[in-house]
Amino acid sequence: INGAELIKVVKRVGEQIIHERVEKENFERYKREMEENEIDVRRRFFNEIVSGSLSTVAILERGKELGLELSAQYYQIALFKYNFIVGDEIYSNEKLTLSKELNEINLHFLGVVSFDRAIEGIALLIKGDTLEQLEATRNSYLSEVKAVMARYPMARYFGGIGTPVGRLKLLSESFEGAARAFLHRLIVDKSAIINCKELSTYKESEDNTSSQEMLELGSIDIKKAEAFLRNGEADEITFFIEEFLKGIARTSEKSFLFRQYFIINVYITVVNFIKEIGASELLEEEPFNGPESIKEVIDEPHKSKDYIVRMFTIAIDQRDVIRTKRYHRLIEQAKEYINDHYTDDNISLNETAAYVNISPSHFSSVFSREAGKTFIRYLTDLRMNKAKELLKCTDMRCSDISSAVGYKDPHYFSYLFKKAHNCSPMQYRALKK
Repeated sequence: INGAELIKVVKRVGEQIIHERVEKENFERYKREMEENEIDVRRRFFNEIVSGSLSTVAILERGKELGLELSAQYYQIALFKYNFIVGDEIYSNEKLTLSKELNEINLHFLGVVSFDRAIEGIALLIKGDTLEQLEATRNSYLSEVKAVMARYPMARYFGGIGTPVGRLKLLSESFEGAARAFLHRLIVDKSAIINCKELSTYKESEDNTSSQEMLELGSIDIKKAEAFLRNGEADEITFFIEEFLKGIARTSEKSFLFRQYFIINVYITVVNFIKEIGASELLEEEPFNGPESIKEVIDEPHKSKDYIVRMFTIAIDQRDVIRTKRYHRLIEQAKEYINDHYTDDNISLNETAAYVNISPSHFSSVFSREAGKTFIRYLTDLRMNKAKELLKCTDMRCSDISSAVGYKDPHYFSYLFKKAHNCSPMQYRALKK
């Protein structure tokens, strides 16, 4: 064998291996981008469905565009979320494995369509041609979910199930029931999946509690109030307060001292939360102008409820203002990082999330909300705009422009450019001359 020929063949094989490796990397990147975009599109589609803004025909058509078969006689919404008790970051590997196991369940349940809701968990659209079939599908699906969750003792989960409805257009009603049941994640201290039909049962069991037990329950419930102030949403306040007060309703109506004790405890909890988030200037404003103002609302139970709602509303509004400012700074830092590193072929959502020091899933959700587009869409748009500048203002070859904006593969760059602008890079350059 001629040594020079052998070296030439080995070199050619090596180049072929490198080319195949690059193609594989490009394919994996493309697949990740498509998956992220699909998750975002499906998330927005679900929000439109449950808002009641789409007609039945529009829902079915949009569903087909996304590869979702939604035709059925009956539908039901379920909401589900899990987290690790000690912290998601500590159990990141377990969380990844758990997520894969839950996703695998979806593959063999044709009657269940799942939608990612980012930090809010997942939503399930359950369907069936009869109510019996719907119930059987739901029970079988949730049974498998519970079996998977049982293998992760450090994970706590919670689910809320809405009422069955006979039309896609009525899914907003099922979602409302699911949301009311799902809100009990901030009230119930253990893993559970609650049907909205069971909420009255919870109330009856609480109404049978003795006065002394009510008093003790009131003290424990303060912790639930703290949890809601940290994790609840503004549109959940009224319902949470109603559920929060159920356990003390009878005692509160009979006992002025108990009502005073309870209101003052709630007041102190809210004040401490306000101080903790750094908004102590609000303490000078109504309703935080001193314990004497509480006396005005202690006499009547309905005034007590209104007072608590008002306090929670101010606290959560201020919390959201502070959180928005913090997230705004975080996203600005992320954008600066992207602008400085968009030429790097390996820049990723995970890498950027690590730079701003939050988890990738949380970062993805926050970035989409604050920036108005997904991370991948923002990065791609930035690269395409830079490419247009180079095409208009320089004589660089397209392959060099591809590399300059972060794409090793010119063919992949050309594909993305044509998808974004309906013309190839060369055609764009010709049009702009």
